[in-house]
Amino acid sequence: MKISSEWKDYEIIDAGNGEKLERWKDIILRRPDPQSIWNVEDYSKWKNVDGHYFRSNKGGGEWKFYKTLPEYWTVSYKDLTFKVSPTNFKHTGLFPEQAVNWDFMMEKIKNANRPIKVLNLFAYTGAATVACAKAGAEVVQVDSSKGMTEWAKENRDLSGLSDAKIRYIVDDCVKFVQREERRGNKYDAIIMDPPSYGRGPNKEVWKFEKNIYFLIEECSKILSDDPLFFTINSYTTGISHVALANILKTTLLKKYPYGKIESGDVMLPITRDNLYLPCGIYGRWTSD
Repeated sequence: MKISSEWKDYEIIDAGNGEKLERWKDIILRRPDPQSIWNVEDYSKWKNVDGHYFRSNKGGGEWKFYKTLPEYWTVSYKDLTFKVSPTNFKHTGLFPEQAVNWDFMMEKIKNANRPIKVLNLFAYTGAATVACAKAGAEVVQVDSSKGMTEWAKENRDLSGLSDAKIRYIVDDCVKFVQREERRGNKYDAIIMDPPSYGRGPNKEVWKFEKNIYFLIEECSKILSDDPLFFTINSYTTGISHVALANILKTTLLKKYPYGKIESGDVMLPITRDNLYLPCGIYGRWTSD
């Protein structure tokens, strides 16, 4: 179990009954969360929210704002800065629980004492890209969404990395990896945060359960001779972190037996009653 507990600009104030109450710097948002299935005992802290996302019975939903919010604002995690903005799909452009993975990546890169080249697949708004670049790595980021890629570039600039060695590519991740193999390009670290279901820029269909093993096998072909780490994050319902560990054991550990496999749940602390909110799973191969 990994817990992101070092935030100053983010906090889960309370959670329960399928929702969570969050502080993003000085803005309070109320959003659905399928993991918070316990009861809320006291709703007094939930009254003065700035924005509330309501789910629709027909699917999707919409925000209701109780004061005029800026189009976006920023939050900082240590020396990283990110743009935050409520989207039509209840998200804000950032997953704070991933801070434990940013810390892990930055430490591994800084302690490597050699140039590190990182590939970030399904990169979304590029928080992991920023973290790795801040630690000194060269990063190639791939995502199928042009809009999210532009957002990622804003996060790069907000963190003072305008001149960092980062390439942003809008492409289907599987096809990109296969082309990199044909080109003979190698990476010292690979990060991926694949969705449960998605479509590439040319309508390529991605299904986690069907495609994840194949993608990891393909990625193993573009790792360098001395890789640093390989990290998978997942929010796919019904998939255990043990399944991720098993995939890594039957692919990467066979090729790089000197490394080690870790997997587990990613959590965020809830201020009320010292509870923890489950926020997905991770699996990783790391060099010793």
